[in-house]
Amino acid sequence: MNLLDSVIRGKTPKAPKIVLYGYEGVGKSMWAAHAPNPIFVQTEDGLNQIETNKFPLAKSFGEVMNYLVAVRDEPHEFQTLVVDSLSGFEPLIWEDVCKQYGVKSIEKVDGGFGKGYVIALNWWTQFRDLLSQINEKRNMMIILIAHVGVQTVKDPETSTYDRTAPRLHPRAEGLISQWADAVFQAKQKFRVQKAAEGFGNERNIATAVGSDGGERVIRTIGNAAVIAKNRFNLPEEIPLDFNVFLNYITNNPTEAKNV
Repeated sequence: MNLLDSVIRGKTPKAPKIVLYGYEGVGKSMWAAHAPNPIFVQTEDGLNQIETNKFPLAKSFGEVMNYLVAVRDEPHEFQTLVVDSLSGFEPLIWEDVCKQYGVKSIEKVDGGFGKGYVIALNWWTQFRDLLSQINEKRNMMIILIAHVGVQTVKDPETSTYDRTAPRLHPRAEGLISQWADAVFQAKQKFRVQKAAEGFGNERNIATAVGSDGGERVIRTIGNAAVIAKNRFNLPEEIPLDFNVFLNYITNNPTEAKNV
C-alpha cells in the first residue's frame, strides 16, 4: 500500500473542545448553557439559577468519570458536554490520589517534593482521554469551565513575570490547554482612572465599561500577560455571547460582528 494514498487533504472539522476561564460571576456558566443542548457535569454548586440539564453534584473523581462514561455510552440527544468546573474537579483528583497513596495531602504523595502533582497527571490523562472519546464518538462539543488564577513564569530570556491562567496546577493546565482547540479568558472590561486622595496621593479606580454592570468579552489570543489561544482564526476579542462565537466558527464572521 502506498502511504501517500492515506493522506487526508483539507480541513477535517470536528466539534470544538474549549476551555473557558474567568472571574466568578462574569457569566461563564451562562455562556456554556447557551451551547447546543448541553449537559453539565457539576463539580461545584452554582447552577441552581440556570435553566439547563445537569447531573447531580459530583463529590469524587469516580463520580465525574461515571457521568462521563454515561455520556459516552448511553443513548441521549445532548450535543454539548460542560464540566463546571475544572477548578472544582482538581481537588477531587488530589483526594483520589491521596487515598491511593495513603496520605492526607497531595504535597505528601510518594515522599513529597512535588511528586504528587506529577502523579496526578495520570488522573488528568484518564479524564482528557475520556473527553476525547466523547468528542469523537458522539461528535459533542466539550466546554471546560475554570476560575481564573495567576501563574508565575520564569523565562530565562527575560525577567520573571505573572500571567492570568485557568486556576489549576501548571502541569494540569498545560495538559488540558494543549488538548483544547481554544482556551478563552472571559472578562469584564474596566477603565482605570486615577483619583486624588489628599496630601498629594493618588489611587486607581476601576470603572466598568458599558451598561448593566459592564461589557463582558472573551479574549481569544494570548500574550505574556494572559493564557489564551484558538484554532478558529478568531479576532483577539469577541463579546461573551455564545451565538457570536458560533457564528464565527460556522464561517459567518460578518453576521457575528453585527450581533
